[in-house]
Amino acid sequence: MIWFGTLDWRHLIPTDEGRYAQIAREMLATGDWVVIRYNGYQYFEKPPLHIWATAVIFQIFGLGEWQARLWSGLTSFAGILMVGFTAFKIAGFRGGYLASLMLASSPLWILAGHFNALDMGLAFFMNASLCCLILALLTPAKSTSEHCWMLACWAAMAAAVLSKGLIGIVLPGLVLVVYSLTSRDWQSWARMRWISGLSLFLLITSPWFFLIAQRHPEFLHFFFIHEHLERFTSETHRRTAPWYFFIPLIILGFLPWLSQLYTIKNISLFRPNPNHRFQPLWLCIIWVITIFLFFSSSQSKLPGYIVPIFPALAIVTGIGFDHVLLRQNTINQPSKIWTYSVVFFIAFFAIGFIGIPAIQTTGEVYEKESYQMYSYWAGVALTVGVLGSLLAFLKRQQILYSVTIFALTFTTLTLIAGLGHETVGRRLSGYDLAMQAKPLIPKDAPLYSLGLLDHTVPFYLEKNSVMVNFQDELAFGIAQEPERWIPTLEEWLQVWQNPTPQDAFAIMSHALWRELQSQNISMEVIAQDELRVLVRKPLAEASQSTHQQGNP
Repeated sequence: MIWFGTLDWRHLIPTDEGRYAQIAREMLATGDWVVIRYNGYQYFEKPPLHIWATAVIFQIFGLGEWQARLWSGLTSFAGILMVGFTAFKIAGFRGGYLASLMLASSPLWILAGHFNALDMGLAFFMNASLCCLILALLTPAKSTSEHCWMLACWAAMAAAVLSKGLIGIVLPGLVLVVYSLTSRDWQSWARMRWISGLSLFLLITSPWFFLIAQRHPEFLHFFFIHEHLERFTSETHRRTAPWYFFIPLIILGFLPWLSQLYTIKNISLFRPNPNHRFQPLWLCIIWVITIFLFFSSSQSKLPGYIVPIFPALAIVTGIGFDHVLLRQNTINQPSKIWTYSVVFFIAFFAIGFIGIPAIQTTGEVYEKESYQMYSYWAGVALTVGVLGSLLAFLKRQQILYSVTIFALTFTTLTLIAGLGHETVGRRLSGYDLAMQAKPLIPKDAPLYSLGLLDHTVPFYLEKNSVMVNFQDELAFGIAQEPERWIPTLEEWLQVWQNPTPQDAFAIMSHALWRELQSQNISMEVIAQDELRVLVRKPLAEASQSTHQQGNP
């Protein structure tokens, strides 16, 4: 319950968390499950599966933070179970148990599983396709089990495509090609159930693509060219980073178990089979290497892109750990490698306390209080790390028990560190501002967004905003429906100063508020925080005598 119980401890933060919560809320409110809209504008950047799932969750449980994160929580937890089952089928109970334990305690997997974004859904379904492929190829050829697992593989790839696009089938396909070339295992291709598999894949994916393209023919070029080809080959999306961008993320994201990867070097299971037979662990290694190289060569890089490699890392590390360390360990002579690893982390967490003062002095003046509060959470996380690692050290003779304690320690401290982000992230969230303003804003009153796209306020207000003098990621949608936005501040002022609508609201930065204030624009401040000001158009009877209220 710890995994799901912590989903509600933080408010939504920009950009992804607020964006996808708002899109799902709009889908539920409009009843249109085909055309994805964000703030009322067509939003064709991503496919709908994550949005569908979140909208259904909202419909069942209502709007809220844990509801917005539940799909990520469910898919991340399901990924742990899938990895454990697959490793169990490959190497037995201990291998499966260790693989699932390692994934459940990998910091990046934990954080991605508690964040409302598309990365975890994609990672789960991509890895479900890998696991189902392995399970299919481990069963006798032409058996019912093989057929079912292979169809599940195709279905998982289809769900991955509906989660985040063509990457859901391109990457698994590329991995299979590289695996076959390096192992010369061509028999796997003959067992793919191409006709029934492709039919199932198209049956799952094609309806939505057909319906959206039928309604909006411009979708095809934007989605397949702009959002896929240009994202990989150009700097259009302004998410460039050096080729080694993902290396520190892998190190930190798989931190407690990275040292155990050496265990695979002397195990024949991890090398291509000289008889060209199916080698599941070699396939997992190829999965890790191929996906890493693919995204490292891409012009667009974000931390979440690398999440799909962690389940495969957990499988190979868990099974390697089982083969080498557990079989060497005895009550009288504990494994030196495991002992050294635990001692290292005891020292690592203890030394981490030195960094606490640095956290307390991080950020601008207005951020220091938040970082000071976060330093306490960091201190608690480090304390848990020291105590848990120490207990694992004391129980090292019972190595399986020791590993379990250590894994639970890392899971707990990662969750604590993540929950503590609320102290810093809350100022980024529009929750407090929205709660101030929500009782004062009628449902039918327009809300204008001046010079910014706030990714959380519309969700908490349960209200779309009209973009003014700013497009950002809504540029495509605005281009399709230009009448739904206001291009300039001057045009907005004409609307704002018009007697109709009588009641209207606007959200803007403090800098813009001060600029408009200097022009004697009639505004009434009804809510504000460090980043935003939300104003109301004074009612007609009051506007003649009052131009400004409030002093942000």
